[in-house]
Amino acid sequence: MGKTKNKKTPPETKTPTIFDTLQNEIKQSELSDSEKDNRLSALLKASEQKVNLMLVGATSSGKSSTINALFNMDVAKVGVGVDPETKEIEKYELGNLTIWDTPGLGDGLEEDKRNIRQIVRKLSETDENGELLIDLVLVVLDAGTKDLSASYDVINNTLIPCLGARNTRRILIALNQSDMAMKGRHWDSDENAPDDVLKEFLLKKVESVKSRILNATGVIVEPVCYCAGYTDGDEEQNPYNLSKLLYYILMAVPAEKRLILADNLNDNEENWVDDDGEMNYHDAIQYSFGETLWDCFISGAEKGAVAGGCALGVPGAIVGGLIGGILGGLNGLIIQPIMNLSNR
Repeated sequence: MGKTKNKKTPPETKTPTIFDTLQNEIKQSELSDSEKDNRLSALLKASEQKVNLMLVGATSSGKSSTINALFNMDVAKVGVGVDPETKEIEKYELGNLTIWDTPGLGDGLEEDKRNIRQIVRKLSETDENGELLIDLVLVVLDAGTKDLSASYDVINNTLIPCLGARNTRRILIALNQSDMAMKGRHWDSDENAPDDVLKEFLLKKVESVKSRILNATGVIVEPVCYCAGYTDGDEEQNPYNLSKLLYYILMAVPAEKRLILADNLNDNEENWVDDDGEMNYHDAIQYSFGETLWDCFISGAEKGAVAGGCALGVPGAIVGGLIGGILGGLNGLIIQPIMNLSNR
């Protein structure tokens, strides 16, 4: 019998990251060697940033569907607590983005107390620089639920006190399942948006949440209504207002860390299409990413002098000092779906 040759498994093709693309463009640019070194050093620093996002919410509020809709969770590394008999905070790692998904609230008083202790411990952790580990706490509420007492309790008596007055920007309230807020009524399936009756209902819900938290803590929050989307058999609901939620997340995360989020976003274009139209969130998202690029890689002198030409050695006009303009020339740098949407 002849010998069977072992077939070699072809190596996996690694998808270039934003930082890989930038590094390549800088190296191929016509910048001087010293300037290339400066910008590559800044790029390395930016690529080493870490983002830690904590999710808090009641059972069935849609925390998992939210992170699946926002981020490329197919490549996430998953970790759990050491005790399989108890509910622990689940850890998802997407490169330098770590998502901490806490156990659902509202399953019993003792269970909530135990879960809150876990949340407090995690919120108290610091990174290698002595800064608070958690960059943002995303609290997911069910827009159609009348009883939010468990969620209010953890927001008012745990999250805000733990974060402290100077860190309340690190909390974002998100009202999920807006399509079912009135038991599925007044949702325009063709437009994938609420009708006027539901819009008014959601507006009152937002004001109620703001008022409850302000009266209890003195902290002003700006809740976002959205729908993370789902597939249930033949029934499918596309996300709604996800681009607005992403915009608010970006505004809460330090500018120097935003490219970490950009590199891990869900690339399904349909996730980012439908929103409330209050502003152009797609352009605002591009602007926020552009702000990071500008601050990280373009010197003060260039900020006042460049009115077109190259930035980072990448062809792309910056017209009239508009930071967002940089992204028009960075082909493939920011996820293509959002770039496509902004050009419609």
